[in-house]
This record gives sequence, C-alpha cells and structure tokens, in this order.
Amino acid sequence: MIATLFLALALSLVLWLPAGEALAQAGPQPAASEQRAELQDVLPQAQLVGKGRLTVWGFQVYDARLWVNPGFRPQGFASDALALELSYLRDFDNQAVAQRSITEMRRSAPISDEQAGKWVAALVKVLPDIKKGDRVMGVHRPGLGAAFWMNGKPAGEIRDAEFARLFFGIWLAPTTSEPGLRSALLAGVGP
Repeated sequence: MIATLFLALALSLVLWLPAGEALAQAGPQPAASEQRAELQDVLPQAQLVGKGRLTVWGFQVYDARLWVNPGFRPQGFASDALALELSYLRDFDNQAVAQRSITEMRRSAPISDEQAGKWVAALVKVLPDIKKGDRVMGVHRPGLGAAFWMNGKPAGEIRDAEFARLFFGIWLAPTTSEPGLRSALLAGVGP
C-alpha cells in the first residue's frame, strides 16, 4: 500500500501533475542589478523584481525569476515585455513539460485540442528534455510571441501572441494554480 502510494506520488511529480498543494518559497529580494547576459540585447532595461521556488509535496521542482521593464503593471502583464527564468531542480521530459503547460494555460482560456496539439509540438521543438540544473528563459514579446533560451543559448521562438499571453499567464495571471509563486515573482513590483 505504501509502495503504491509512493509510486503514484513519484509518477505525478515526474509528469509534473499537481499531487497536492504546491508551495512557493520567496527568497531574499533580488538585487536590481542582477541581470542575465541573454537579456542585454532583448530587454536591456529589465530588472529582476521577484523570485520563488516551486515545491510540490516537498519535492523541489524549479526556482523562478522574473525580469520586467520599468513601468510594468501585473494586471497588464500580457502587454509588457518580460523575461521569466526557470532553473530546474530535477529532470523532466519535454513532452511532459509541454503537456503540463497546456493544462495550466487552459486555466485562463479555453484551448481547442487542435490548437493545443500545435502548441505542444511548438514547445517540444524549442525545448529539449530538461535536466537538473538547466535554465530555461522565456521572453514575452507582446503582439509577437515568445522567445526561449536554454542555458543562455537561443532555443527558438513561438510566434503566436495568444500562446505567449497564456504561457506567461501560467505564472502571472490571477488564475494561476500557484498564487504564492505569483506573489513571490511580483514582490518587487509596485501597485
């Protein structure tokens, strides 16, 4: 019985399924000067405003960091350029990450199965399998889509503004499944 429960828990974590309430742990507030080299060209004015850790049932999943330009407003995140970095603390299959992303995106808006299939294929194309220690950064380009970097190197783009809005909404929309992580990411943003 206990082995079956542990196996179910492990499987749900591997597939990045919500096995229980996830906790976001905010770290110390980031220094305004903290910047990733890959942002110098695409968001040179951006400042790190928040960070947090996603933990599900005691399993640490990733550390997240959010960079925004001056004047950023959380309620208008979909119209602002921003960068979100996830530093993974365990391995994940890219197909599982893509599927989980669609599940989370559907919290904000209905997505047809046909559209979901296209977006899963696009995500799998730009993101390889993730290993512990990998850094994935997504840059929201309002009206254009999203660009992705893997460990500081360009990984590809998804040129679809609706995809980008819903994808970054996984962390920033009020409908997020992780409101504690959202609060930690937006901690350094004024009202």
